[in-house]
Amino acid sequence: MKKYVLLVLIAFFALNLSVAQSSCSEYYPLVDGATFQYTSYDKKGKEEGQINYMVTNVSSSGDQVSATMAMEIADQKGNTYNSSYDIHCDGNVVKIDFKSLMNEQMMSQFQDMEVDVSGTDVELPNNLSVGQELPDGNVSIKMKMGGAINMNMNVETINRKVEKKEQVTTPAGTFDCVVIYSETKSKMMMTNQTMPSRVWLAAGVGMIKQESYNKSGKLMGSSVLTQFSK
Repeated sequence: MKKYVLLVLIAFFALNLSVAQSSCSEYYPLVDGATFQYTSYDKKGKEEGQINYMVTNVSSSGDQVSATMAMEIADQKGNTYNSSYDIHCDGNVVKIDFKSLMNEQMMSQFQDMEVDVSGTDVELPNNLSVGQELPDGNVSIKMKMGGAINMNMNVETINRKVEKKEQVTTPAGTFDCVVIYSETKSKMMMTNQTMPSRVWLAAGVGMIKQESYNKSGKLMGSSVLTQFSK
């Protein structure tokens, strides 16, 4: 199950806040019961699995809104993993609380370990414009497994910028999007990789499409919005 920890963190950054729109969020519908389904494909276009999100526990105070994103990852073999994280909208900026990624279910995998979680919240402002640079984000997890054995995981998103505007059609419909480029760096034990990616965002819906590439710029995988309701 520990492999799902890195998978959740990578999905968290790669999807660049695939959440929902409220009065303080231009791009994301923070509405109780809103659901999103993304289908993932490999570099050859073969379906690999799905990620389902649901917005829950929405509360507001003034121009601040908070909610929980419930997430289920399912692969083609029928394996599933459930997680959740907290989202806050304050004024005109949406933030994901990185510490909430390490919820009770995920932490139960490390009952006999000393775990330290640090990082920065991922931010996305409402006023996106072509050429705009966006703040980096990261999550670092350090685990002491007893004796001299330690295991560290780190996932960060860097070089985030708004590249262009583009219209995209998926099974969920046709959307006018802004395209955000970023690089996701992940480190776990002896594994170290950097994956450039692009995310297509539509106002009132969130992420419509995401593509990941290798260092040479070749497509390695993608996800598209296949169902959406609010």
